[in-house]
Parts: sequence; structure tokens; C-alpha cells
Amino acid sequence: MASASTFKDGAWHGLIQSDGQFPPEKARYHLYIGLFCPFAHRANLIRHLKGLTDLVDISIVKPYPKGDDKGWPGWQFPTADDPYEGATADQLFGSKYMHEVYFKEKKDYEGRYSVPVVWDKKTNQLVNNESLEILRNWNAGWNSILPEEYAKLDFYPEKLRKEIDGIGQWMQADLNTGVYKAGFAPDQATYDKNVVPVFRALNRLEELLSKNGGPYVLGSELTELDIRLYPTLIRFDTVYVQHFKCNLGTIRHDYPLLNEWMKNLYWNVPGFKESTDFRHIKENYTKSHGDINPKAITPMGPIPDIEQGFEKDWSKLRVGKVALPE
Repeated sequence: MASASTFKDGAWHGLIQSDGQFPPEKARYHLYIGLFCPFAHRANLIRHLKGLTDLVDISIVKPYPKGDDKGWPGWQFPTADDPYEGATADQLFGSKYMHEVYFKEKKDYEGRYSVPVVWDKKTNQLVNNESLEILRNWNAGWNSILPEEYAKLDFYPEKLRKEIDGIGQWMQADLNTGVYKAGFAPDQATYDKNVVPVFRALNRLEELLSKNGGPYVLGSELTELDIRLYPTLIRFDTVYVQHFKCNLGTIRHDYPLLNEWMKNLYWNVPGFKESTDFRHIKENYTKSHGDINPKAITPMGPIPDIEQGFEKDWSKLRVGKVALPE
């Protein structure tokens, strides 16, 4: 049965804390993700960046099929008869579907069978399934058992929290979830209303990178904002431009600074490339959204998935912008 201390408002909110219900321990916790999901990507990124890959093992669901319009039966794990490269079996329970993991915790659960999910193997219960909470919690929650090189990394430093929170609020609403508001719009008017804020946010971020000088959103320090922005931008030209009709511009052609920012993370910062799988990303969207793409054909481009090279001197780059409709 779901622990009253962690289940609230239809989700689990348990935290890894030295003096809490879920203390940090090697091999105690398991992370369920999909390599396609930008929100699960956040959790996998912090797992890489904080040196947790040997402490927390993972299970990876297939990128498709998802199920009916209510999400039933939901994400599947590969089997010997139905393999998918890069996905794994459910390493804990051998489940066929992700919903089985949820039902092990709460038999009457009626919410979404989403990823990421953190599971406690010792007490056999679900800890957390909120990506931002996992990201922020794991930034510090494991520090007591981590080597100094990882424990000292702080992606949500006190001095920058107000700025991170302010930018994160509009970035989440207009961009991270904004692409979905445009992509799943049921009619023309809803799409028209929601696609513009996506590019307004990208215009603001391009200006922010110019002002702060890079190579990260807030300048010289990699923060939570970079970890939250990357999963959206790495999917942008690959999926959102065509599949979600977010085609007022592209990252590689219209936003030189955002493109350099993204290339630097992918090619030069360990954890970003390793947690990115373009096949999982492309096939998830194009083969699990039958209402948007009924023939489930996955476009071949763009080629390459992400460009190579990195210009360290941003003064050589123009500040990009997409013209927005009145």
C-alpha cells in the first residue's frame, strides 16, 4: 500500500535524505525511465552528472506502443520475442508493462503510468515519480555517500536559486510543456495560441545566453536550468518541428547560441550524449501518437541528429530570433 508520507495529489513525493525515510544507500534504489521522455531524461541526467550510475541501476521501457487514448495498457518492457535495442527488461519484477510496477505499490492507482519512477528495493515501495523533484532532490540528497568530486557539484546553488526559479517557471510553462500544448492541440485556434509562446521562450533564452556569455544558461556555471532545458532542445529539431508543428524556426538555423550551447553539452559534457538516444526519441513520438501520425512513419531527418563542432568564442555568433506573429 502506498506510504501516506510519500503519496499525495496522485503522485509520490519521497526524497532521498540521510536523516529521512529513504536514506542514500548503494544499490538500494532503482530508476525506471524511457529514453524518449524529456522528463525522465532529467532524472537520468542527474544520475549521470552526480556519479550515481553505479549506485542506482535502471530499467528502460520501449518507446512504443503506449496504448489507447487513455494510455492503457501503457509503456511496455521488451521481451525475447519482442526486443528493442536500448530498452531493458524490468530488472526488479520482470513486468511486461509499467503499470504493473504502479499496481505493486497501489492496487487502486488510477493515475498515469508515467516515467521516471524511483523504487526502494529494501522496503519494496515507490519513492517518487515527479521528475523535477527527483532532479532537485538528487542534486544534494546523495552527497553524504558520494566522493568529494561529485558531492561538491551543486546545480541548484543558494546564490542562484531565485534566478533559477524565475526562469524555470516560464521555461517550463512555455517551452518544456509548451511544445506539448501546441503538439496536442485539438483545433487550429488552440494550436495558434500555444505555438507562439514556445518561440517567445526560445527568443528569451537566446537573449539570455548572449547576455550571460555562455557556455551555460547562467554563464560559466552548469545549473538545473541546463538540465531542464537540454531534454527539450535535443528533441526540438528532431521531433517537435515536424511532429508537433513547432516550425516557426529550428534550433540549428535560427538560434546560433542555443545551438552552440546544446552542441557543447552533447559533445563535451559527460552524461548528456550518454543519456540521449535519437532512435528512441523519434520512434516514440512518431509511432505512439496515432491521432497525430496515423501511419506511424518516422521521418528520416534531420541529418545529422545534432551538428558537430563547438565555437567557444560566442562573440563571433549572431544572436538569433524568430519573428512572431502579431
